[in-house]
Amino acid sequence: MRQQPVMPTRSSTRVFIRYGASIRSPSSKPPAACRCIASLGILTSSPVSRQQKGVFPSGDFSGKLLLARRGIHHHKITPVSKVCSDAKTALELSGLKAGDTVAVGGFGTGGTPETLLNALAKGGPDNLTIASLTAGIDSFGLGRLFESGKVKRMIGSYVGENKNFERMFFTGELEVELVPQGTIAARLRAAGSGMPAIFTPAGAGTMYANGGIPVKYGKDGSVVLASEPRPTQMFDGKEYVMEYALRPEVSLVKAYKADTRGNLIFRGTSQNSNPDCAVAGKVVLAEAESIVEAGELDPDEIHLSGVYVDHLILATDNEKRIERLRLSSAGNVEDTSGPRVKIAKRAAKEFKDGMYVNLGIGIPTMTSNYIPEGVHIELQGENGLMGLGPYPDPSIGQIGDCDFINASKETITAIKGASSFSSSESFSMIRGGHIDLTILGGMECSSSGDLASFFIPGKLLKGMGGAMDLVSSPSTVIVTMEHTARNGSPKILEKCTLPLTGKGVVDRIITDMCVFDCDKKGLRNGGLTLVELASGVTVDYVREATACSFDVIDGDIPLMEY
Repeated sequence: MRQQPVMPTRSSTRVFIRYGASIRSPSSKPPAACRCIASLGILTSSPVSRQQKGVFPSGDFSGKLLLARRGIHHHKITPVSKVCSDAKTALELSGLKAGDTVAVGGFGTGGTPETLLNALAKGGPDNLTIASLTAGIDSFGLGRLFESGKVKRMIGSYVGENKNFERMFFTGELEVELVPQGTIAARLRAAGSGMPAIFTPAGAGTMYANGGIPVKYGKDGSVVLASEPRPTQMFDGKEYVMEYALRPEVSLVKAYKADTRGNLIFRGTSQNSNPDCAVAGKVVLAEAESIVEAGELDPDEIHLSGVYVDHLILATDNEKRIERLRLSSAGNVEDTSGPRVKIAKRAAKEFKDGMYVNLGIGIPTMTSNYIPEGVHIELQGENGLMGLGPYPDPSIGQIGDCDFINASKETITAIKGASSFSSSESFSMIRGGHIDLTILGGMECSSSGDLASFFIPGKLLKGMGGAMDLVSSPSTVIVTMEHTARNGSPKILEKCTLPLTGKGVVDRIITDMCVFDCDKKGLRNGGLTLVELASGVTVDYVREATACSFDVIDGDIPLMEY
């Protein structure tokens, strides 16, 4: 007796065929119009093992197939549109409820799903947990959501200039779970890949891994909730932190262009964490600046497949506010007398031809203005661009663009040959050792190469941003900072007093007084060695301003070059 194939089983919108015994092909092949583009097994008259599902058997193939068909996947039937009328409708369809976790794409104000966030702030549920790389700014995007009182906890890496957010945290109105930027992206990507957890070197040996970072303050300023220790494990002699996948109930993302099937295209650095949020969400709402019919986008142009998107709206709130407009100072007189400029000029001497370099915010970003003549480097922004160029130059028609910003949220241009990518890919480059040099700022450094740069308990909440990922990578790490604090207290210590960004990670420290090399691996019994002095500065003066002992290079001490 001829046996019929077992009916397809469904998983979400995908269709799979289970093999029955002694299945025979139909006597006539199905019409070409019935070819199916879903994930279907192929049933043939030839013996087929489970390993051969979906693969034509070797030899002549007559084209006789038996396909389980599902109407919306037949290319002759008009694809079902995922477009909703407005943000309110999309939020209602998502099933979002009080207490849910919502992942929100964006970096600073770049790539922020403004329309969806504004609608959520006006009429959405409360007691939400928000997962996003940054906290945005006051009265815009995420800032409006925090001000609405609907958020209980924020999972993020950097607060930035959101003063209201910082106030809410220190007064106990908001819980904040600080997580390295690359770790957030990787946890989202892991959830979308069906992986329960990942291991990362970011934060190993610090309070982040050991527990104790304040999560919630009381109204009296006391810590009422602190972070728990995270599991760690050694691999090849190096400590790694285990991080659980981050699976939000709903994700909100922003695209530059979309088609009606939910395929998305991003622009510049506005891609950032949007693809990572999309793959992770159980339900994904996307907004796009323009929407075209299915088939109008070249498949090779698409950054994110519509398989991840459940509902799509046309973005109606497109202010695309620029957080830090920076324009080229070409032709203007530059002040080169300040200590920060001198530090940046000296740090730029570290650039070697052909390097891939990541620059942190502040002084490190300034170094790109002083690249030595004849040296060509490529600058990476961890928010998703390789090939950062100068600030826009109005004299040649360039303007500030919210879709092209650096890690400091400043407007930039992209050089010829630049490439954009997601946050998760950006930090894969970093962790994987593809970046040669990292320059970043610091609040404190220790004689053993420890760095503190993200948090002053009870006073200042900056967040670690991408710094924990950067300093734990195989790249050379240089810290640029003024030698002493504003009150004259030393910033280079025997042991850091602030929570660490990285333990034993710094290779070189460049200040306005000198240059120290740090023996972070203990090859020369550890400690610091003074290798250069600023003009007019003596070794004794440096010792008075430094709260740890250090060695001095043999022979004459070279002067710092600017």
